[in-house]
Amino acid sequence: MIFLSTLFISVLITIALTPLLSAVAIRNDLVDHPGGRKIHSRPIPRIGGVAMACGAFAPLLFWHHADRFVTAFLAGAAVLVLFGLLDDLQDLSPKVKFFGQILAALVVIIGGGVQITSLGSLLPDMFRLPPTVAIPLTLVAIIGVTNAINLADGLDGLAGGICLLIFSALVCLAYLVGNQVIGLIALAMVGVLFGFLRFNTHPATVFMGDAGSQFLGFSAATLAISLTQSAPALSPVLPLILLGFPILDTLTVMVTRVAQKRSPFSADKNHFHHNLLGLGLHQSESVLVIYLLQTLLAGGALVLRFYSDWVLLLCYLGFSGTVLLVFTYARSSDWHPHRFRFFDLRIAGRRRILKHEGTLIKRVFPLFEFGIPLLLLLTCALAGSGPGYVTFAALFLALAIAATWFWARRLLGGTLRITLYLLIPFAVYLAETRPLLSLAGTLRTGFNALFGIFAVLILLISKFSRRRDGFKSSPMDFLIIILALAVPNFPDQRFQAYQIGLVAAKVIMLYFSYEVLLSEQRGMINRIALSTVVALLLLAVKLN
Repeated sequence: MIFLSTLFISVLITIALTPLLSAVAIRNDLVDHPGGRKIHSRPIPRIGGVAMACGAFAPLLFWHHADRFVTAFLAGAAVLVLFGLLDDLQDLSPKVKFFGQILAALVVIIGGGVQITSLGSLLPDMFRLPPTVAIPLTLVAIIGVTNAINLADGLDGLAGGICLLIFSALVCLAYLVGNQVIGLIALAMVGVLFGFLRFNTHPATVFMGDAGSQFLGFSAATLAISLTQSAPALSPVLPLILLGFPILDTLTVMVTRVAQKRSPFSADKNHFHHNLLGLGLHQSESVLVIYLLQTLLAGGALVLRFYSDWVLLLCYLGFSGTVLLVFTYARSSDWHPHRFRFFDLRIAGRRRILKHEGTLIKRVFPLFEFGIPLLLLLTCALAGSGPGYVTFAALFLALAIAATWFWARRLLGGTLRITLYLLIPFAVYLAETRPLLSLAGTLRTGFNALFGIFAVLILLISKFSRRRDGFKSSPMDFLIIILALAVPNFPDQRFQAYQIGLVAAKVIMLYFSYEVLLSEQRGMINRIALSTVVALLLLAVKLN
């Protein structure tokens, strides 16, 4: 349960703090104003990095406060978040920012023992680098990746989505080699990104700022280097594969600037995401293309993790060469993606008509409105016994909903959202791994099929709802679909034994379902509150 607790504590804290800190930022004009190279057209608070740091730090301090590596990681990350926040507030000079990055990197290098001492078979006789070489090399690597992720933060959800895929792959690799510490840190980072991206995908309502993007880059580099250097079974080239796209993007831009006789640190619009926008892709489409490329790298790192170092290096060079050739050809030939007239006129046009008429949504939504709470109640009824502390948490949350219902009705929606984010994963996990009643054959197939049916209904409602403030799909949904499909098909029996993929898919479906219900509300919030209280009581009765 430590892994599940880490994941959802980080999600909850990030989701709770992000809107609160955003409100503070707006009141104090701590916002990113449009203009220049910026894509957005309205001021947006850039305080998300602080919420992300709090969401990651809390479970790590609780579980591993005495571990040397965790202490060094948290100290280095805190230094970087502090300098990043000051930069977001006051626009620090490049020298001061660089000093903060060096300081943070040295904390994990010296205090946490993170050093690139082995390049595997890339050097003769598996030669190990002396500290005089290893420390500067590690320093350059951590600072380089920190800035690469910072520079990748150019479109809504782009840097966060790239890092979500990187940290998810690190969780799998850490699990496979038995490194619980790095696995927990990476899982906490997955949690904060899952919570933050709901506010940051297009159109974003909050930015992570330099505090967030540097925190992500620093964490990704530190964890990737530490994991591969401490596990002989893993190739030391794997960090290059995992972090390869932002590295390639940064190096390409810098080489282009130098070739044009400009400073490699000057600002321009030559990043890959700028090129995709220039080809005529929309923001969401550009982000999805880069997500796909990062998915190939993350998947490649998992599949090729035991291959020779030279094979991994050649694969990365082949990937980089292919990407550069495609982008170069597209620019030189003035290529633009072809948009299908049939789709625009017939399919998209028909969807607009159905959306305007509202016939489909009127028929689908009542089934969804009553079916989702019943599905959650059934899941809680099937859940078996679990940790005793969850009993008290369930009873406390039930009382919190009741108190909010009677004395602070305007806060009921937020209270329900936080409660459901905590309730759903524990209910699904216990129903799948410790069921009170084991379903078999047709019953189990039918129960699992209900989740698939409601997943289809989510898509219909998000596409055909006429409410401007209703639930809308985003590029983050693509990320979650990738993870939900990849985990259960991962070629390792230990993942399948814990039914991680099925649990993740069901949790995600219920999360999305309640986001739809809470966004569409239509006066049903009292019914959602009542069914949630009953679900909590069902869970609490058996957790003794």
